Amino acid sequence: MNESWKRQVILVLALVVASAGLIGCGNRSDASEGGSLFGKKDDKQVEEQAVPVAIAALSRGEIESVLRFSTNLEAEKEVKVYAQAARRVRELRVEEGTQVSQGQLLLRLQDDEQRTALAKVQSQLDKASREYDRQKRLYAQEMISEQAFNDATYELEQLELALEEAQRALSYTEVRAPIAGMITGRLVNLGDQVTINQPLFDLVDFDSIVARIYVPEKEFQRLTRGQLARITTPALVEKSFTGKVERLAPIIDPKSGTVKVTIDVPTRRTALRPGMYVDVELVTAVHSQALLVPKRALVYDNDQILLYKMVGADRVERTLIKPVLEDKNFVEVASGLSEGDEVVIAGQAGLKDGALVRLAGVDVEKDETPASESAEPAP
Repeated sequence: MNESWKRQVILVLALVVASAGLIGCGNRSDASEGGSLFGKKDDKQVEEQAVPVAIAALSRGEIESVLRFSTNLEAEKEVKVYAQAARRVRELRVEEGTQVSQGQLLLRLQDDEQRTALAKVQSQLDKASREYDRQKRLYAQEMISEQAFNDATYELEQLELALEEAQRALSYTEVRAPIAGMITGRLVNLGDQVTINQPLFDLVDFDSIVARIYVPEKEFQRLTRGQLARITTPALVEKSFTGKVERLAPIIDPKSGTVKVTIDVPTRRTALRPGMYVDVELVTAVHSQALLVPKRALVYDNDQILLYKMVGADRVERTLIKPVLEDKNFVEVASGLSEGDEVVIAGQAGLKDGALVRLAGVDVEKDETPASESAEPAP
């Protein structure tokens, strides 16, 4: 029984040794062909691939620094006209859209009672004036007392005040324009019974239209009175209007951290109206011979701004820049670039300093490998 067990153990050990020998031979054969137990390694080094890019040459031109805002136009001279007497509307002289001058008659109320009262006071005043003249002559001749003359003077003065009051009451029956402008709202109809302080008309001076914007306090030092502003509105496509800074608020709002800027908007012979939504570009600086770098060339890396400049025909150089001014499409840089330099404006994502590039659609090198050697066998 023991002899049989020994023979079985010896047989198993022999099989294990034989298998190990076969595996070792196979590995040595693979290593001799490829040089590794884990895979084959190509004899040729992997060639650097050229990144396709688009470039642009730098040139000089004019650039503006602008601050952009949106707001609604307002009229600084905009008033409501109120009734100063409780009467019925007898005559309407204007309608919405009517251009009026200051003091022009807009509406007339019933005035029969006021005219009668004025005529009565005027008659009394005429009588008192004649009596005063008589008393004055008598007093000069010392034929009446000083008290009698003073009474005549007092009565005349009181009637003069009553006349002014009657004239004022009559004037309240005629509603006149307090300012020159356009009637934008008629709030009463012919025959209406109006009350004191009832609104009758909306009146707007279109020559007083302004745009009010609120500029962050960090930009306050760039603002000056008379500064140029460009105004556009979606309501008037392809039209631009020029305004200027008329007023700067002397304080900064502590709640919003902004300063109010009032821009005078020219409205003569234009279609601008109060309430229009507009975009305002406030020009803070203009450089006429700036080196213009397309914004498409810029790459933002945390707090750094950089671009890739062409060096030679097929290499790029990573260049940090510091913008001085910028507009919608370009930036002006302080240094590091020159007129005529070529910069990458497309394909710069993933580029590194010194990378090999080629113009999009143009090969840097042609493959010289014969077709018979490069073609892979069909499966």
